[in-house]
Amino acid sequence: QVQLVESGGGLVQAGDSVRLSCAASGLPFSTYTMGWYRQAPGKERELVAAISTGGSTYYADSMKGRLTISRDNAKNTVYLQMNSLKPEDSAIYYCAAARTYRIVTLTTEYNYWGQGTQVTVSS
Repeated sequence: QVQLVESGGGLVQAGDSVRLSCAASGLPFSTYTMGWYRQAPGKERELVAAISTGGSTYYADSMKGRLTISRDNAKNTVYLQMNSLKPEDSAIYYCAAARTYRIVTLTTEYNYWGQGTQVTVSS
């Protein structure tokens, strides 16, 4: 079965950097667009970054300039580098896979989801 396993979250201070990883198994990883979502308490899940099969990227305006998404198809892994973190970035961060070659931004377009990793940014 398909598994997406996130890692790299934790408690950090404002201004710190964090790199999240998502290891995928059970799917032809290189043929899937990958996305990173986040969800804070009481808020809707929002897409923060996505990377297509060809390496095109998307970033949400709320975090643009502070994120870098990348993928390593040989390792079936997608990464999210987050810099200059703020307390409002605290959320559960989820990895998702979409069965398409292009960038997609709707939650319903993603077929598989990880369990999430908590990122907490203290002030």
